Order: sequence, then C-alpha cells, then structure tokens
Amino acid sequence: MSDKMIKVMKIIMAIQANPGISALELARKCEVSDRTIYRYLRTLDFVAPVTNEGYGAGYHFIGNFALYPLNFTEEEEMVFSILPSMLDKSKLTPEFDSAYDKVMATHVKEKQKRRDAMESFANLIQMGAPAYKEDSPNYLLPIMEAIVAQKTIRVIYHTQSRNAESEREVDPYCLVPREQRFYLIGFCHRNEEIRMFRMSRFRHVEMTNSSFDKGDFNIQQYMKHTWSVHRGETLITFKVKFQPDVARYIKEEEMFVRPKMTDMPDGSLLFEATVNHEQGFLNWVAQYGPSAEILEPQSIREKFEEQLRCWIGVYNN
Repeated sequence: MSDKMIKVMKIIMAIQANPGISALELARKCEVSDRTIYRYLRTLDFVAPVTNEGYGAGYHFIGNFALYPLNFTEEEEMVFSILPSMLDKSKLTPEFDSAYDKVMATHVKEKQKRRDAMESFANLIQMGAPAYKEDSPNYLLPIMEAIVAQKTIRVIYHTQSRNAESEREVDPYCLVPREQRFYLIGFCHRNEEIRMFRMSRFRHVEMTNSSFDKGDFNIQQYMKHTWSVHRGETLITFKVKFQPDVARYIKEEEMFVRPKMTDMPDGSLLFEATVNHEQGFLNWVAQYGPSAEILEPQSIREKFEEQLRCWIGVYNN
C-alpha cells in the first residue's frame, strides 16, 4: 500500500471516529502539512464525500458513509484491551462499558470470520503425505495464519540429508508449490538467512507473539534463477530443443525463471533458460524423454549422455 493511500485511510478513520475534526488535527495525526491534508481531502471526496460546514465546524462525511470492519492490528488490539485498566471508571458513564464491549465483540467476531475463511481455504488444498508415514499433521493453516499476521513461528524441522530434527524459529514469508508439494520460504533465525522448508518435514509448528518485517524481500527476485527447490551460486545457461509433439506444452509451463523461447521452422521449440542449479532443471527436462535434447552446455550434455548409458545398462542387466 502506498504512503498516500495509508494517509488517506488514516484520514477516513479519524473523521469517522471524530466527526468535526479540524484540518490541523488531521495534519497532526497523519504527520503531514495542512496543505497536504487539503489535497488528500480533495482526493477522498471522489469516493467518500466530506463536508466542512464553516470555520471551526470541522470535517464530516456526507450521508451514512462508514468504513467497516475495524481490522485492528495485534498491537492496537493489545492497547485497546488494556484501556479499561488505565481509566478511572468512577468518572465514566455506564455507556462506556457497553461501547467497549461492542467494539471488542466486533473485533473478536471479525478475527473469527477471518480464521474460518482461512481454514476453509486451507481445507481446499489437499496435501499428500510421505509414503513411510501413515499419518502426517497438516500445518498449512497455522503457517498461513502466521504469514498473514507476520508472526514468527517456532518449529521442529526434520532435515533429510542429516536424518535429524532441530528446533528453530522462522519468519514465514510465503508458500510456493514445487514438484507436487508445498515449500515455505522464510528467514531462519538459526542460520540467519532466508531458506526454503519442505512442509511435510515439519514435526511441530506454533505461532509466537514476535512480529517480523520482511523488509525488501521480493519473491520474484528471490526465485529469479531458481528452477525448482535447489539453489546454487553459479548461473548456468541451458539450451534445449523440444520436439513439435511437446512444444505447445512447454509454452504453458508456469515458472519463476523467464526463458527465451524460439519457434523453429519444423515446429520444434528452442528453449533457453539461466538457472542457479542444474539438478532440478535436468529432472524437468528428463520427463520429456527423447522429445527433449540438451544442446548446451556441452559438458552437461555429455554428463546427461553418460547418465543415459548407465540407465540403459541397468535395464540390459
């Protein structure tokens, strides 16, 4: 959301909560000049007409306009929840308790509605389970909640290469589907770097109260040269010729890497892509069998040829 949009939203909330608020007070709340407030009010007038009935009268919405729902942040909820303990109730009217309960009830209801909607969405996504496990907990919902709330999660994760489990804290950024399974991309506090975690390897997940900021993280940039889940430091440019029988299917593949595709006169497709790890790309190419031919790099073409010889040897024996 742009800074201007955030300021306009603040103006809407301020006028709705304080009908008759002055331009000076709006400027103070939004931390801008009064001249900027007048400019924002003219912009706002296109969607939520605002009126000022004269000097000193302040600003009001015309008609019955109101912004709903409350959409408290976690910090705002905490501050509002302790409000009664900070006030002298002997100086408050009985209506305060009623108003406070209504606001909190609305907020709780909205939180539950959001969670129900998220749970329904999570249930639509059916995830498989490792063949060696009869039952595998689905941690999709708590991880989705943590991503939306921008809360750190505490997890127990199984690292397959070491066949070991470890406890760690992760700032969950986003989920990506890869090779018929989900992976979580997030900042690992233990390794102090952004990593990719396979969902089925989580043994426990719980959301903490610690908030995080993704900073300038961009999923498109992070996955720019990553074909699958393997990541490397060296960029490799592949040229692959796909035969006409699979060319149209290659064109509809969904990927983060942006390839160069050239239609050849015979109906085949010349596919060029730069990736940071060869294994995932080679696995993808292999599924097309003899309909795919690696042209470059020559060293990997020879390596792939040797693998095919070994494969033939297995079947000949």
